[in-house]
Amino acid sequence: MSTTGRDERPTPPASDVATSLDRAGFVRLVSGASGDALAGTGVLARALDAADTPFQASVIAPFDDPDRTTEADVTVALGRPNAAADHTLPATPAATAFDIARELGAAADPILALAGTVAGDDIDGTVAEAAEQAGVERRPGLAVPVADLADGLAHSTLLSGPFSADEGQARAMLADLEIAAEPDEDDHRRTASLVALTVTEDAPPRAADAVGRALHPYAGGPFETVGGYADVLDAVARDAPGTGIALALGHDSVHTAALTAWRDHATRAHAAATEATTGRYDGLFVARGDEMPVGTVARLVADFHAPEPVALVVTDGEAAVRATDGRDVATAMDAATAVVGGESVGRGDRARARFEVPTAKFIEAFREAA
Repeated sequence: MSTTGRDERPTPPASDVATSLDRAGFVRLVSGASGDALAGTGVLARALDAADTPFQASVIAPFDDPDRTTEADVTVALGRPNAAADHTLPATPAATAFDIARELGAAADPILALAGTVAGDDIDGTVAEAAEQAGVERRPGLAVPVADLADGLAHSTLLSGPFSADEGQARAMLADLEIAAEPDEDDHRRTASLVALTVTEDAPPRAADAVGRALHPYAGGPFETVGGYADVLDAVARDAPGTGIALALGHDSVHTAALTAWRDHATRAHAAATEATTGRYDGLFVARGDEMPVGTVARLVADFHAPEPVALVVTDGEAAVRATDGRDVATAMDAATAVVGGESVGRGDRARARFEVPTAKFIEAFREAA
């Protein structure tokens, strides 16, 4: 079975979805396991709550069955395909949800929506403008969710460097810079400059562009920066969906649990990215290892480690692929899983797979398909 980008329905007009939701007595929101989808789910859920419309929200992992026995007048799927959904928002779900919420007449949360677009690496101008009007503004430094820069550096999945998953090394690096316990703008600026130099040293050229996601962040919102908020949303969507839904709904009580999940997710992802067994082929870089969050690892490897434009990360029964040159790897993943009898989901430059054959056999199938 495959669900690639070409199989998905186009995003419906925001006004059509809003009309449908306005008439519904009960709504089901089905979020994909990504920060962008989770943020969009939160934006719609808050709009429904403001309208006193009952709803159920859940995060569904890529290969889990989204169908539930709950009866709903309208089902909206965000960031993932769902044949049973009345409306599917496959691309830019946070920005689209923001438009839908405003069509409903709700005071849509622009900071949550902006965090979603940051997580999706596709900042929407309308959302950014609304967030800026709400008081969010850019500042020097790094997009981390915590005030402790060493903690933020060690656990950010927007970066990959020698300090990743090593808070002690991050703290030593900051001490060498004589960064204050409460950094001022100059401290933030100097830290960002050193981090940018560090992560691009001995890295592929595209790392210089990738690190830009973590620099000059928007400040404000429930965490230290909006980019840090995005990083947390992405981690909890993948590893702690119950906490993720509560966070997206605006429950401050889960912030500590969300940060714990973010640290754990980052630690596993960085360890996998640096300890993987690797292989280099013409146009393809393969990293394989033990159980890991393959989606996050594939992004880190593609942006900061892979000397080739396509990075395939493989563990037992699961894989993720990223392309950094715009090529369609979802189709190749679809073809590879068809050969080995697996499943694939994805679109364009990114895809996931599940299979039951040895990793070597899957890698061979992907190499032939790519």
